[in-house]
Amino acid sequence: FFWQIGLHVINICLPEGSSKDEIVNEILRLNEDPNVQGLALDLPESLCSSKVLNAVKPEKDVDGLSDVNLGRLVRGNAYDCLVPPTACAVMELLEDLGGKTVLLVGADGVVGTALQCMLQRKGAVTVSCPWKAPQLQTKLRHADVVVVGSTKPDDVPVSWIKPGTTIISCFHDFLSEKLNYGQQNNHVAGNAVGSLAIAMRMQNMVKTTERWIQSQQCRKWDLRCLQLQPLSPVPSDIEISRAQSPKAVDVLAKEIGLLTDEIEIYGQTKAKVRLSLLERLKDQPDGKYVLVAGITPTPLGEGKSTVTVGLVQALTAHLNINSFACLRQPSQGPTFGVKGGAAGGGYAQVIPMEEFNLHLTGDIHAITAANNLLAAAIDARILHENTQSDKALYNRLVPVVNGVREFSPIQLARLRRLGINKTDPGTLTEEEVRKFARLDIDPSTITWQRVVDTNDRFLRKITVGQANTEKGFVRQAQFDIAVASEIMAILALTTSLQDMKKRLGKMVVANDKKGEPVTAEDLGVTGALTVLMKDAIKPTLMQTLEGTPVFVHAGPFANIAHGNSSVLADKIALKLVGEKGFVVTEAGFGADIGMEKFFNIKCRASGLVPSVVVLVATVRALKMHGGGPNVTAGAPLKKEYTEENLQLVADGCCNLQKQIQITQLFGVPVVVALNVFKTDSPAEVDLVCKIAKQSGAFDAVPCNHWSAGGRGAVKLAQAVEKAAKQKNSFKYLYNLELPIVEKIRIIAQKVYGAQDIELSPAAQSQVDRYTRQGFGNLPICMAKTHLSLSHQPERKGVPTDFILPISDVRASIGAEFIYPLVGTMSTMPGLPTRPCFYDIDLDPVTEQVKGLF
Repeated sequence: FFWQIGLHVINICLPEGSSKDEIVNEILRLNEDPNVQGLALDLPESLCSSKVLNAVKPEKDVDGLSDVNLGRLVRGNAYDCLVPPTACAVMELLEDLGGKTVLLVGADGVVGTALQCMLQRKGAVTVSCPWKAPQLQTKLRHADVVVVGSTKPDDVPVSWIKPGTTIISCFHDFLSEKLNYGQQNNHVAGNAVGSLAIAMRMQNMVKTTERWIQSQQCRKWDLRCLQLQPLSPVPSDIEISRAQSPKAVDVLAKEIGLLTDEIEIYGQTKAKVRLSLLERLKDQPDGKYVLVAGITPTPLGEGKSTVTVGLVQALTAHLNINSFACLRQPSQGPTFGVKGGAAGGGYAQVIPMEEFNLHLTGDIHAITAANNLLAAAIDARILHENTQSDKALYNRLVPVVNGVREFSPIQLARLRRLGINKTDPGTLTEEEVRKFARLDIDPSTITWQRVVDTNDRFLRKITVGQANTEKGFVRQAQFDIAVASEIMAILALTTSLQDMKKRLGKMVVANDKKGEPVTAEDLGVTGALTVLMKDAIKPTLMQTLEGTPVFVHAGPFANIAHGNSSVLADKIALKLVGEKGFVVTEAGFGADIGMEKFFNIKCRASGLVPSVVVLVATVRALKMHGGGPNVTAGAPLKKEYTEENLQLVADGCCNLQKQIQITQLFGVPVVVALNVFKTDSPAEVDLVCKIAKQSGAFDAVPCNHWSAGGRGAVKLAQAVEKAAKQKNSFKYLYNLELPIVEKIRIIAQKVYGAQDIELSPAAQSQVDRYTRQGFGNLPICMAKTHLSLSHQPERKGVPTDFILPISDVRASIGAEFIYPLVGTMSTMPGLPTRPCFYDIDLDPVTEQVKGLF
């Protein structure tokens, strides 16, 4: 029967004599097994205690014996409850109960209570009586229907039951006795109850499975949004964050359709989400995909993260539309350097903001550890090859362990790449030993740098190998900021654990002395890197101030790296929101950098097509582009930025118009979100929106989410919803088959507005080398200042007639992009004279962080 209705049933037999605690432990294990949708108990009556019955999850309780299911039945919530199969079977056998008296004899416990409830709903007069009751004979004489719920005592004769009474017995022994009394005109059903109960149990199993299948389908979230009571003036970000009590992350996870086994909880308010979710929801349609980009910012930033958070708060908390924000994890560099917190701001932020900004779930630490393990492997390998003979090197690489000598799997893979089809270490020739054991790395070609997640300008150029133990193998090197590591780029672009392992192995760290690339796989470190990254690959679930879900994954710095949150976070979120939902993700800095990389690199890796671009602008930044004085972090704003100046705004809108044009190159509708500050005048706001719409934006909307939360971004959410319904003609900017230099030129001319590009001899040499090595068909990830469309930070507005200098070209082969450095672009920021850390402190009594933002 089970096979015919499509159910797979497993029979678990516990050892005889198992205690109640052992039974409960097994039940709890099955409760958490996602492959088990229903749980039926066949236990001796002595073990069917409340503790055991209530251990079963109500939604898996196919026997309907838990207090929760019984309570739902009594309350009249028939759809949500599961009814005991025996009670269902009895009701199935009884018809036309209106006005009849039904006596329940020896039917106590859950089944008896369920029967009383169901009989009364059918209009029967229900009387319950134990076998030992003195008035039993009288009650039997007046009953139209008798339901026998337990074994009849010998001293109660069947003759007490009046002729014509319908008898429903849940026990076989009653049936055999009725023949002795010759009660031929009594209607007795006994075996039928047992058979029907089995069928009803199967029906309950089908019901639980159908409910489980329904729960996997896309649905409107049953999300409890958190209420906001915005204050004026707006307090600091950390005060706002602390004033809100976030939901427990497991509650949030359940609200958005995540299963218990799909999350790994870190504390109370954050959790990793497992990638198994993608397999479970693979057939579910994706939601709409929205990118938040910006105009060329001031050094203070224009609030893209704030807009992203405000938009999802508006969509979900105010328009009741499933939506997810996908944000990047802040680097410790700017957190303690210039920028401070990066969790959004005001009443549109991720909470708890101190956890968001400090360590989170350790992804950046994992990247730092993996990156530096690979860097250590490179220098150690060079040292060992330079100080050992081929034979000694080989014997150490493939040692005898417990009398056995064998290659590890990664060494066998290297042998195959070298064309050596042998598996016995003792059979290699001297030439094969040399080919296998020596990578012959050319130290002058090493491109893999060590990293640290701190702005430390003195690590921009260092010397390594000065200790006597390194035997004179000194070389110049450098540190990069951790989030600029190629491993961060791989984390952002990977689509699975298997894909990440493959990409990590492909990372090129240097060339050998013949000019051939040397990879992490050659160094034998791929598996170890994957182990270090196995948890970092899972996105981190958090929430906004209004209790809507957020994924935090991958890192910032679109001026150095590609600066987008991860493909995996976006893909998981798109499944969770469902076809009518929205996923809002963010690209770093201006549209010329973060958005261009999002489209040309990230969308190629993910295969996802964006629905809308939200372009963030501020009156402050537009005034700067219109000729206003310099804006400096930490310094008070000049009066031009705090007083109405329509001319500066109008002149600066050239940058906004240019960024709209860049978006239009990719064929995606654009909505301008004007992030309104309290110093902006209504006339300035109206002017920006008017110019934006005249310049080709689908709409332009002033937003007040910073001061009002999601309510202040409702108009933006409505504009995004309308824009997502527009025809989308998304296209990439360039064909990957084009030469590297031509792809760089297309970006420089069409996106930045350069007249042409100029490669340094070193850059041209690298381009030639990468082309020769077969890496020419990769997309381009420009490392360029974010403070100007050009390579010169001081040139605001829309610079023209400039030649874009390419000082160097690197290759991130694992991440699968070519990485040109524009001008004097540094991959390690420095600390200012007065860093943010002056204001950051910890209260030793309350353990609260102070001064983070």
